[in-house]
Amino acid sequence: MPNTEHTSNQRPLKKLRVLDFSRVLAGPYCTALMADLGAEVIKVESTTGDDYRHIGPFHGGESLLFQSVNRGKKSIVLDLKSEDGVKSARALAGTSDVLIENFRPGVMDRLGLGPNALREAFPQLVYVSVSGFGQTGPNTSLPAYDIIIQAMSGLMDVTGDTDGPPMMVGDAFADVAGGVFAALGAMVALYERSITGQGRHVDVALYDSLVSMMPIVACRALMAHQTPTRTGNKHALSAPFGSYPAKDGYFSVAVLNDRLFHRFADVLGYPDLAKDPRFQADETRRVHELELAVAIEQWASTLSVETVVQTLSDAGIPASPLNTVKQAWASPQAQARDLATEVIHPTLGEISVPEQPIHFSGVPRGGRAPAPELGAHTDKILTTLSEGSKK
Repeated sequence: MPNTEHTSNQRPLKKLRVLDFSRVLAGPYCTALMADLGAEVIKVESTTGDDYRHIGPFHGGESLLFQSVNRGKKSIVLDLKSEDGVKSARALAGTSDVLIENFRPGVMDRLGLGPNALREAFPQLVYVSVSGFGQTGPNTSLPAYDIIIQAMSGLMDVTGDTDGPPMMVGDAFADVAGGVFAALGAMVALYERSITGQGRHVDVALYDSLVSMMPIVACRALMAHQTPTRTGNKHALSAPFGSYPAKDGYFSVAVLNDRLFHRFADVLGYPDLAKDPRFQADETRRVHELELAVAIEQWASTLSVETVVQTLSDAGIPASPLNTVKQAWASPQAQARDLATEVIHPTLGEISVPEQPIHFSGVPRGGRAPAPELGAHTDKILTTLSEGSKK
């Protein structure tokens, strides 16, 4: 059979043009993923720029947060409150494959740039709206920040210690979830367009996205009619499946079946644990996790995290140290996978920025551009647009 693997080293989205009206995080995260994969992303900004240009941490007068999620894009400044600005925006939409916006529902309509108006003029356009609660429903007009979505989705209620208060997750997961699903929605609509020739309006809500990214608690709430609660660093349904202290830090272990638990009990030096009625099944082990934790902590108390993890790994039991974020990014695994690669910024020099995580055969990683200076591409884009309209 001939080898039909695609070997082009061109990035998969090289011929895609994305018109990006989004700002802050969810929309820019979506379009950063597209830019990483070769799309031409034209970021439309006001004269003051995306809010993230003004939020730290800063280095050399540049927002590193903005650099992180706007890598590889072009920046054009348009005044969408002016007739000329809207006219240019409409013309750009006519040359684009995908439009991404994350204004509150109704804002783009009032500007004359809503999905109905633009798709009537440009039926091939894939129009993606990203908002807190979507284009329909009783909450559609409410403002939404990540913490609001985390609170309303139930994520905070199931995060934290059993007897402690609800806790935020340590990053803006609602925004990131919305960005990922917006990218997926755009790709699905583009695939459909390749068949029908017609674009589509894609409606993505941060609330919907985050709720949908919790399948375990969804199963318990929707099907088992339970009310999931906080379980700290322990799994809600399995044990031992969580984090425990060693002599010099914490480690995590995941034992999800009886076979692994027998092996785990042998490693601990307590083989009889596997014969104890309290620990003979996953469900009963979770009920009696506190008693089980005593044996685990007693075994690990005289051992370093490194020794614990190595011992468990050698026995085929999933285990890991609890890394800091800095340790995770600096790890040999992250470096081997090129999760971050270097770009050259005109004032900051060489900086390391995240890269989309999917590996495509034959497509190299790295070789990307930094986030743009505000309005850096305005003149060139508008000149090209004007010349194109004269042809």
